[in-house]
Amino acid sequence: MNLDKNLLPHHVGIIMDGNGRWAQNQGLIRSAGHLAGVKTLKEIIKTAVNIELEALTVYAFSTENWNRPHTEVDFLMHLFSEYLEKEKRELNEKNVKIHFIGRIDELPESLIKQARDAENMMMNNTGLKFNVATNYGGQDEIVRATQKIARQVNEGTLKVDDIDADIFEAALDTCDSPPVDLMIRTGGDLRVSNFLLWQSAYAEFWFTETPFPNFKPEEFLQALSDFAKRDRRFGSIK
Repeated sequence: MNLDKNLLPHHVGIIMDGNGRWAQNQGLIRSAGHLAGVKTLKEIIKTAVNIELEALTVYAFSTENWNRPHTEVDFLMHLFSEYLEKEKRELNEKNVKIHFIGRIDELPESLIKQARDAENMMMNNTGLKFNVATNYGGQDEIVRATQKIARQVNEGTLKVDDIDADIFEAALDTCDSPPVDLMIRTGGDLRVSNFLLWQSAYAEFWFTETPFPNFKPEEFLQALSDFAKRDRRFGSIK
């Protein structure tokens, strides 16, 4: 598929949904779906690097996901750890800059260290900005950003009248990435599920019934191709 790079989104968000249902529909345990999803993610990242996408943010684990069965949560924490250990060198070689967003300090201590080590390893890379939303919620991020700004006001380093959209964006977890241009959700559901609420204010949305384990690079490129045909007016009239 030939894509005009001038028409590609700068920042793509993906809600990687449908892993557990994909596994259950095949008579497998839910963890098998998460394992398959990791393999798919690797291919999507490879594709994003090849087309020189600026930023990619994926929804790995939400603040609400702690309510899932303990066995599934424990498996996901182990899977994150295993993924980082196996993939960080290859990501670094691909010039990817990884960044974990959300309440990372509430994750298991060993995983926090792995996440920070991976960020430090890739901090000077200039390629794909790969944001991994882990223990993340969009509303929570907005609250934390507001608290950060309020502290600056209390300390006297910021005036209330100087607070604008740029100041607020600088307080968000994704401050190093542009606004989301395209939001993709796999798995058939038609909602944003508390993901990148501020950043996706003017994002184009692309929904697919395909569960994430079956979301191949070809369909990812199809979503990008569809985005290139959209008429983005940002509230104005052309």
